[in-house]
Amino acid sequence: QVQLVESGGGLVQAGGSVRLSCAASGRTFSLYAMGWFRQAPGKERESVAGISWSGGSTYYAESVKGRFTISRDNAKIAVYLQMNSLKPEDTAIYYCAANFGPVVADPHRYDYWGQGTQVTVSS
Repeated sequence: QVQLVESGGGLVQAGGSVRLSCAASGRTFSLYAMGWFRQAPGKERESVAGISWSGGSTYYAESVKGRFTISRDNAKIAVYLQMNSLKPEDTAIYYCAANFGPVVADPHRYDYWGQGTQVTVSS
C-alpha cells in the first residue's frame, strides 16, 4: 500500500515557476514508477510526466517538454515536478500516482493516487 500527498500548488503568474512535491508512505516506494497527471475543468485527466523506479527513465508530455522536470528521491520517499515558464493552459489540478511496474503514460495503469493540488496560472 502506498499513500501519496501532493503539495506546492498555488497561484502563479504566467512565466513563473512552481515546484510540486509528492510525499509517499510505504516501504516499497522505491519499487514504484511515479507519474504526474493533471486535470483541468471540463477536460479529461492527462499525463504530464513520469519517472521509473530508479529515476533512470523519464517521459514528458509534448506540451511540457523543456519546461517541466520530474525527479524523485527514494531516500526521502518523494517525487517532485519542477514547472517553469508556466502558461495559463497549465492551470489544473495536479495529481501524483504510483505504478507497481514500468513508467507509462496511461493513467489506468497506476495503482495509487494522491488527492491533488491546484495550480492556477494567471495571464
